Amino acid sequence: MTEAHTPARLLILVASPRRDGNSATLAAAVERGARAGGIDAAVRFIDDHLDGLVRDCRQCRDDNGRCRIDDGFGELFVDQFLPADGIALCTPVYWYGMSGQAKVFFDRMFCYFAKSHAGSAQVRERIKRKRVALLTSSEEIYPAIALGIVHQLQEYARYTHSQFIGAVHGWGNGRGEVARDPQGSVAAAERLGRQFFERPYLDLQMDSPR
Repeated sequence: MTEAHTPARLLILVASPRRDGNSATLAAAVERGARAGGIDAAVRFIDDHLDGLVRDCRQCRDDNGRCRIDDGFGELFVDQFLPADGIALCTPVYWYGMSGQAKVFFDRMFCYFAKSHAGSAQVRERIKRKRVALLTSSEEIYPAIALGIVHQLQEYARYTHSQFIGAVHGWGNGRGEVARDPQGSVAAAERLGRQFFERPYLDLQMDSPR
C-alpha cells in the first residue's frame, strides 16, 4: 500500500491593510494558481496578527524566555510560517520599500530566532530551505520600482538557505486596479502559484557541479 502524498504547503502573506486592494488581488491569484496545482495554500493578512513593534527581548521576555507581546504573531509565525514549505509575500511599494506590516513581520521573527528564546534552535532549523516569492504593486511602473524589496527578500532567502524563486510586479493605484494591469500581473501571479514548487532554481557557486 502506498503512502498518501502530502501536498506542499504555501503560506501567502498580505502586507497591506486593504482587504480589497492590489496586494490582496495578487494574493488571491497566487492562491488560485496554487490550489489548481494541488498545493495546500492559505492567505493570511499580517494586520490580523500584529499589534506592536519588536522590543528589547532581554527586557521583554517572561521568566520562561517567552515573548510577552501577545498579539497573535506567535501563532502566525510558529504555527503557520514555520511549517510552510513556501512563502509568498504580497506588499505594496511604500516609499520605495516594503510596507510597514511586512518589515515588522520580519523584525518580529527575531523574538523567536534569538538564542535567548528557549526554542530558538528549532526555529533556526525550521526557518531554512523554504521557497520564497515576492509580489508587489505600485502606481509607478518603471522597471526598478521594487528592486529594493527584491534585494531585501533575496538577502533574507540567502541568509536562511532558502530559494528566492521569483517576483511579480503589478501596476495599480486604486483598490483592485491591478486586475486591469496591461502587463498581466494577475495572470503572472496565478502562474507563479501553480508552478511554485516546480519552477527551476539555479544559483551557481564557483564550486557548483556543472
